[in-house]
Amino acid sequence: SSPSPSSAWGTPVDGSHAGTPFHAPEAWNTEALTAPRPEATGETPQIGATDPARTAEFQQKVIDVIKTVYDPEIPVDIYELGLVYEILVDANSQALVKMTLTSPACPSAQQLPQEVRYKVKAIPGITEAWVEIVWEPPWTKDRMSEAAKLTLGFF
Repeated sequence: SSPSPSSAWGTPVDGSHAGTPFHAPEAWNTEALTAPRPEATGETPQIGATDPARTAEFQQKVIDVIKTVYDPEIPVDIYELGLVYEILVDANSQALVKMTLTSPACPSAQQLPQEVRYKVKAIPGITEAWVEIVWEPPWTKDRMSEAAKLTLGFF
């Protein structure tokens, strides 16, 4: 068989780098730009019918702990960023936080929901916590609080 054609640099035209010590830098990976939205992972939220009294009782406590969760790339907490869409609590004090991410390719797609769940579950009186990632409505910078917009220089 004949050798495969190569470019002026000796790299095979087919894009492979067989036989060369060259390895493309990780920064060249563009999969995150074209990746499908991450699928929901882990357990399905097991929460009963929403209890308006329990929701009212725990809502501010849940918000307070969520405000300690930061996207590692942005100096604003996820609540002020507008990533939290809904907080529900059932009669058994099980909490469900419906939130989104700034993008489906968000590098913190696994870490942020886990941190929210852990911190909400640690609230005295909460028996279980769940986080559901939702994509509708899509997140936009319009969902950010004025404080977040000021911090990030959007004014």
